[in-house]
Order: sequence, then C-alpha cells, then structure tokens
Amino acid sequence: MATGIFLSRIFGLVRNSVLAHYFGASAVADAYTLALRIPNFLQNLLGEGALSASFIPVYAGLRARGEHEEAGRVAGAVLALLALVTAVLVLVGMLVTPQLVSVLAPGFVGEKRELTIRLVRILFPGIALLVVSAWCLGILNSHRRFLLSYAAPVAWNVAIIATLIWFGGRVGMVELAVAAAWASVAGAVLQVLVQLPTVLRLERGLRVGLRRTGAHVRTVVRNFGPTVLSRGVVQLSAWVDTIIASLLGNGAAAALGYAQQLTTLPVSLFGMSVSAAELPAMSSATGTSEQIAAALRARLDGGLRRVAYFVVPSAAAFIFLGDAIAGAILQGGRFTAADTRLVWAILAGSAIGLLATTMGRLYSSAFYALHDTHTPMRYAVVRIALTMVLGYLAAIHLPPRLGLAPQWGAALLTATAGVVGWLEFALLRRGVQRRVGHTGVPAGHVARLWGAALAAAAVGMGVKLAPGLDGRAGALLAIALYGLTYVGATLALRVPEADALVSAVRRRRRRG
Repeated sequence: MATGIFLSRIFGLVRNSVLAHYFGASAVADAYTLALRIPNFLQNLLGEGALSASFIPVYAGLRARGEHEEAGRVAGAVLALLALVTAVLVLVGMLVTPQLVSVLAPGFVGEKRELTIRLVRILFPGIALLVVSAWCLGILNSHRRFLLSYAAPVAWNVAIIATLIWFGGRVGMVELAVAAAWASVAGAVLQVLVQLPTVLRLERGLRVGLRRTGAHVRTVVRNFGPTVLSRGVVQLSAWVDTIIASLLGNGAAAALGYAQQLTTLPVSLFGMSVSAAELPAMSSATGTSEQIAAALRARLDGGLRRVAYFVVPSAAAFIFLGDAIAGAILQGGRFTAADTRLVWAILAGSAIGLLATTMGRLYSSAFYALHDTHTPMRYAVVRIALTMVLGYLAAIHLPPRLGLAPQWGAALLTATAGVVGWLEFALLRRGVQRRVGHTGVPAGHVARLWGAALAAAAVGMGVKLAPGLDGRAGALLAIALYGLTYVGATLALRVPEADALVSAVRRRRRRG
C-alpha cells in the first residue's frame, strides 16, 4: 500500500511542479486550484473515506465468514447506490456552479470567477468515475490487494502532466487551464479502467442492482449516512481554509493548494496507508469481546509506532527544510523564490498538527472496525467549529497587525488548524481507550524520535546554508542527508522501526 501511495503522490508532486512552472502563484493558478477542489469535495465525501468506514467492515466481515455470495450482492448494491447518488449530485452541481463558486470563493471576482466556473463545469462529470474508482479500492483492499488500488491515481496524474507539457508554451494560461481540466476527466476514465479487470476477477459473484432489502446492505447504508456527515465535516474544514484563502489576495489559494499537496504525502503515505491497511484486519477480528479488544490494541499500538516513526521527521522537515522542499519541487518558470517562501510558511504551520492528523486516522479506523461511525463524527464537528473561528481570526486579522502581506494569513490558517487537530486526536484516543483499553505511543519513544529528527535537521540546515550549494541540487542534497541522518540516529537509539526499515531494504536488495 505504501508503495502504491508513494507512486501516486510522487506523480502528484510532478503534476504540481508542472502546474507551478506554467501557472506560478497567479490568478489562473488560484482558479484552477479551487476548481479542482470543488468536484474533489464530492469524490472525497462519497468515495474512499465513506466507503472505508461503512462498506469495507461489512464486506470484509462477510468474506471472513465465508459468505461470498452475499458479499457480491452487497458490493453490487453499494455500487448501484453510489452511481445513482453521484449522478444526481453531478447534475445539480453543474446547474448551480456559479452559486457554488460565489459561496466557496467569495474573494474571486471578474475574470477569475468566470474562469473558475468554466473549469468546474468541465471537471464535474469526472466525479462519478472517481467515486467508482473508490468503490474499486474498497473491493481490492478487502481482498488485500493494495498496490493497484493506491497506484491507480498515477493514470489520472499522467493524463494531466502530459497535457500540460504538450500544450504548455503553445497556448495562453487560460487555454492551458481548460485543457488541463479536460485531461482530468480523461484521467478519471483511465483510473477506473486500470482497476476494473482485477475487481471483476476477484469478485465473480458481483450482482449490480438497486436493492436495499438485505440486512447487510441496510447496515452499509445506515453507516454511510453518519460517515458522509463525518467526512462532510472534515471536507468542510478544508473548504473553510479555501474560503478564507480566497479573501487573502492573488496567489494565496494556489500557495495553500501547493502546500497541501506536499503535506498530503506523509499523511497519505504513513497515515492513510497504515489506517487503511489495518481497517480490514481490525474488521475481521473474531472471538469474545476481550479477544477482539486485545487484537485491536495490538494492531493500534503497532500502527501508531509506524506512523510516528515516519511522520515526526516529516513534520521537522517541513519546519526546518520547507524552503528546500518547496524550492526543489516547485520553483522555476512562473513560480518565484517569494512563492517558495510563502509555501514554506504554510508547510511550517501544517507541521504543527501533522502527527495528530495521521495518528487520528488510525483511531478513526478503530471506531469504524467497531461499527461506530457516530463518535468520530461528533469529534470532527468540534474540530471544524474551532477551526472556523480560530482560523478566520488568525488569517484575516493577524497579518495586518504583524505588518505582513495578506497572503501570509494562509500560514496562520494552517497553524491554527494544527493546534485544533491535537484536540481532536485527544478525543479520539480517549474514546478508543474506553472501548478497548489503553493504547498509544509512549512519550519517551516520541521524544527519541524528535531528538533524532532535530539532529538530522541540524545537518540538513548546515548543508542548505553552506556557500556554493544553493539551488535545486543543494536542496536535494540537504533533504537526502537529512533522511539518512534520521535513520542513522534512530538506529543508534535502537528504535525497532528503524531496524525493521533497514531489514526490509536489505531483503529487497537481495531479491533484486
């Protein structure tokens, strides 16, 4: 799974690098970034997250008990229901696009607003295809097939990258944004096509039809509602950031989008991959309530340690080497050094809550495995309410008082969201511990990881600031030495996850 997500995110970073080269942090970049987020809102709302919480526990449980025929009927019913709901939402969304843009980007006016409306209407039909792709992911994950499902978005990214390179320099920025939007729809088709043959081979009992009569289908639908609301709250949090960013002047929304793509890499690679891999396993646990609780504790503790090992250095890197990371990936063409500094500030703000966000995903998966979708939703509501108030106050009112340009409010926005993220994490952990007993990463272990990360950051910053090593080559060298130093330091501190990582690399090299 980690390999699949890594490939997908790497191609996503390449896509963003190409976008930054041609669009920079311009008004067109703002329009394209926001346009892409509006359809993706429904994809994330109805797709992977909702299915993970409502469909996979039921489907994986049926297969674990040997009820394969019923599993096929449930999968077909869920696909049909998703297709119907998504088709209606796409139609309505295309009709009310101008109103959506006015609500979600109140700071966009004139040509920027008109371009955003045009792009959103092009992108909307791809939603249904991406939701089907998320359904494929649910089937594949339940069969323990992780690589294909998480690497499938590579096809979507490649379609956009190829289009940008082909048309870039031949047409203006507006026409290039339109071409990239059409490429997104084509990429969604490819993303489904690469998964569908394997899905149909694994689930030969698939029966597609609009049926809600079965008890298991009713369970999925019953859990789907609270899950959609929970995901909706999470997505609303992201949209609050976007709405506020639209009020911060040209380039703020684009810079926030570029930074979010970078922070998504560790969240997806180390948070989502672990939580998604553990969900089918936790959902398949059987036995007495004590045995199930013991199994969940063991999987949670192991998963949390793996998440922390990789996310702690990711957060430290965003704080101390964020300029090197953003510069190496994005700077060039229309993306300037000033844009790099703004993205660095947003990355540093995001780093505050990075560990809480990734570990919180695993605790949410534990709730879903216990067929409890309501508790994570309540905690998410608390988080979004606080994020809205604190984020608005920090992003809009603090920059002028600090003598900063309005665009720098985007960094304060991510910082306040990170602080609130720790509150949600504490609530999730306490809720899970009430159900299964004590679980978590010891404070001493986290302190050792931060010590190793800070030592590595000192090495990386030394390379970054060394004379004669500026530019992309110097940035890449600083990042590489940072990673190697962290692994070496954790090996010296006898961190088990470091030994496991080195052993895995050695096994792969021997196989090669």
